[in-house]
Amino acid sequence: MAADLHCHTKLSDGSVPVDELIMLAKGSGLSAIALTDHDTFRGVETAQSLGEQAGIEVIPGAEVSCFDNKRHRLVHILCYYPDKPELFDPVFDAIAQSRKKEVTLALEKIMKYYPITPEMVERRSQGSVTIFKQHIMHTLLDCGYTDKIYGELYKELFGYKTGIARTNIEYPDVFEILDLIHRAGGVAVLAHPSVYDSLDLLPELAAKGLDGVEYNFPRRKPGEDKIIDETALKYDLIKTGGTDFHGGSTSHVHPIGTCTTDDNQLIRLKKLKNLI
Repeated sequence: MAADLHCHTKLSDGSVPVDELIMLAKGSGLSAIALTDHDTFRGVETAQSLGEQAGIEVIPGAEVSCFDNKRHRLVHILCYYPDKPELFDPVFDAIAQSRKKEVTLALEKIMKYYPITPEMVERRSQGSVTIFKQHIMHTLLDCGYTDKIYGELYKELFGYKTGIARTNIEYPDVFEILDLIHRAGGVAVLAHPSVYDSLDLLPELAAKGLDGVEYNFPRRKPGEDKIIDETALKYDLIKTGGTDFHGGSTSHVHPIGTCTTDDNQLIRLKKLKNLI
């Protein structure tokens, strides 16, 4: 079976609604996907219902935004199969409020240079649990000021060190999130470890009970396989695969199903939850 375990929709910063995600998965020959929108489980029930009708298994999930306080870096942890997703409500609410506050401040700065309005951005955020930077970029794209969401203009506006509208969103500690995932009965997997330079963090998380690491993903860098393999072998980590599908809200072309999880690893994931 082909399973893409990292997919986003318009509920966070993706470009397609839940129903279209299911249609794309079906048309791409996938047998299973995981819905992993940022900091929300809101679309899971709908996705599972539509998936059942289409013959697509939908694994419940979310991609949790958190922070590595030791290295001062953003980290994303994928949570699969939580028994008590409601335990995340306070955390997700806090992240959403901080994100909306920071993105609103960023928009005020950007409007000094570009004639866009909050209403235009809000229109493009319809269906999302909050407002993301991508919604501002989508507005600028539609207004003709850039030809891509992630390009030179994004760097100019939101660059980590020099962006004129860079944000300072407050994220929870990564080890607290790891503990929360397990208290909620979920499976914790480190997402795309190279994207935020999380390879040094990987063994520390593994020693604290991390269940898996994303191994097959589009932005994996040369030479990382060996490091991930060695750590996964030492700590018996599940190695998942996912496209990190966002549709058009991305910097590269990665259709759903570009990266998938090996069957034996999907079996391990399900066995961990006593599903098989």
